[in-house]
Amino acid sequence: MNTLRPAFTLIEILISVVILSGAFLYVLKVHTDNREHIIYLSERNKQSLQDSLYLSKNILRHHKDNKTAYEILERHFSIKEDESRQALKKNNRDIFIPKEIKIVPPPDKRGPTALVNEVKLKGAHSSHYWHFKILSF
Repeated sequence: MNTLRPAFTLIEILISVVILSGAFLYVLKVHTDNREHIIYLSERNKQSLQDSLYLSKNILRHHKDNKTAYEILERHFSIKEDESRQALKKNNRDIFIPKEIKIVPPPDKRGPTALVNEVKLKGAHSSHYWHFKILSF
């Protein structure tokens, strides 16, 4: 005696394939978004490391200038290797320094007095840094 065993119908199989396809598409979209975000963060971190080449004490002199890293560093370092010199010359940033801010304590309180400058380095990944100079304590 042959008995029929229960099995999935063609429509049930198609519905499960559609559901699995939707889940796979969602996972691939999340993976792609995460990958793009990771690439952005790694490029941003690399740019931050390159920004440190510009953050010397003399940066405040270069308001509205476009300078290469080599132009900023050449007065502080003697760079003899041509390959290093060329790499520093390829790295350039627009420098913008807004008006200086003076921070003073309230008249009836004691505290530090400081000058604060914002340093904006503009380019593919713009950055903002702050330069503090304590005048008195």
